[in-house]
Amino acid sequence: MKALTWQGKRDVRVTEVPDPRIEEPTDAVIRVTSTAICGSDLHLYEVLGAYLKPGDILGHETMGIVEEVGPAVDRLRPGDRVVVPFNISCGSCWMCQRQLYAQCETTQVRSEGKGAALFGYTSLYGSVPGGQAEYLRVPHAQFGPVKVPSTGSDERYLYLSDILPTAWQAVRYADVPQGGTLAVFGLGPVGQFCARVGRQLGAARVIGLDLVPERLAMARRHGVETVDVSDLDDVPGALLDLVDGRGPDSVIDAVGMEAHGSPWGKLAQTAVGLLPDPVARSMTDRFGVDRLSVLHAAVKSVRRGGTVSLSGVYGGELDPMPLMEMFDRGVQLRMGQAHVRRWTDEIMPLLGRDDDPLGVEDLRTHRLPLAHAAEGYEMFQKKADGCIKVVLAP
Repeated sequence: MKALTWQGKRDVRVTEVPDPRIEEPTDAVIRVTSTAICGSDLHLYEVLGAYLKPGDILGHETMGIVEEVGPAVDRLRPGDRVVVPFNISCGSCWMCQRQLYAQCETTQVRSEGKGAALFGYTSLYGSVPGGQAEYLRVPHAQFGPVKVPSTGSDERYLYLSDILPTAWQAVRYADVPQGGTLAVFGLGPVGQFCARVGRQLGAARVIGLDLVPERLAMARRHGVETVDVSDLDDVPGALLDLVDGRGPDSVIDAVGMEAHGSPWGKLAQTAVGLLPDPVARSMTDRFGVDRLSVLHAAVKSVRRGGTVSLSGVYGGELDPMPLMEMFDRGVQLRMGQAHVRRWTDEIMPLLGRDDDPLGVEDLRTHRLPLAHAAEGYEMFQKKADGCIKVVLAP
């Protein structure tokens, strides 16, 4: 089959790889009909290459049609249409019983000190072949895949694989009071959904912050107040002024480790990227730093006693945080990989509505054949041609 493989920093290619097959009784194999490029994939394209090897298959936002199931999978049959959550969880271990699916003890990558295995996401998370391919082997298919209706566009359901549950969890963790104000830093795909979910779950005001005109325009289409941060010297001060002089009740950081405006963090990440892989892995594991400008702005923007929720991915070990200010102001901080299956039953009824309340069909800006995946990565990374979300069609 054809699959998008990592070959080096900023070098991804569609190549021929062996077809997946049933390896365990709980496996399934699906024929991929749509697979998206995630902002987290760009971390692999840029700063996390030390944890990949040439030929690794990327991708963790995938849906398709079941082709084959193992003998222990009784909830799926060939022909079913499914979305595949990005984290691989068994559904029955101690963590899964508590709906902490991103920490599944059956698939935890203990050798790296990490949580549940992920599709297409480095040796840190199990080196499991990803879904930017024609076919995908799905471990633990007795629990993981989400069955969706046989009708409707793929993009009505595709985002259940990652970014929609990620946004839903971020808003739930943000604990926005009914009638309160939510600010969302970063209006990429996850930030767009955070803003829409915030409105859906009862926030009276949602303020979205970004510097990309197309992202700001998309957010405004969905009733979000927008702030162009490229015009501001003091973003926290501006948010305080916008919300009664005290700031939003809740703030979501939907940007993560590669934020703009963090020159020293970018320099450190670039320097590590130039080292041989074994050295780079050691440096990242022990001394890694993130670009923290957005996280610090989020902490300084939220009102006293408010909550900051992180959905953007961070990977540093030596990140400095303003703990004195956080303690004095009583700021709560919540974060973590999305427990996808915890939220899918809550989200699914909204996806079946004709009025599309979460605007899932107004997110993708580019749909490309899998053969053009490398162009999609470059375009998404450079935010070229108004690119907000790329969906690939094998």
